Amino acid sequence: MQSNKKLKPFSMLGVVISDKMNKTRIVAVEKVIKHPKYQKMVKKIKKYKVHDEANKTHINDIVEIVLTRPLSKGKNWRISNVVGQVSINAHAEDTL
Repeated sequence: MQSNKKLKPFSMLGVVISDKMNKTRIVAVEKVIKHPKYQKMVKKIKKYKVHDEANKTHINDIVEIVLTRPLSKGKNWRISNVVGQVSINAHAEDTL
C-alpha cells in the first residue's frame, strides 16, 4: 500500500475490504509506527467508510481516499482515484 508519489493533504492509500453497501466501501489503511516504549515497528490498520458514487470499486482494489464534508454519521471520506489492485497471493501472505 506504500507509494513513492506524494499524496495530497488529507488523503491516504488503502485497500477496499468490503463492497456490500450501495455507494459505500470499507477501506483498510495500514500505517507503520514505532512503539513508544519498545521502539519496534508495529502495523496499525484502521477501517474507514468511504463514499463511492458510481459503485466502481471492488474488493482488493487499492484506492486513494480524500477527506470531505460529512456525508453520513460515519462517512467523511470519498474515493478520489483507483490506483491498482492487490494480487491475491500477496494479500493471502499478509493474513498468515
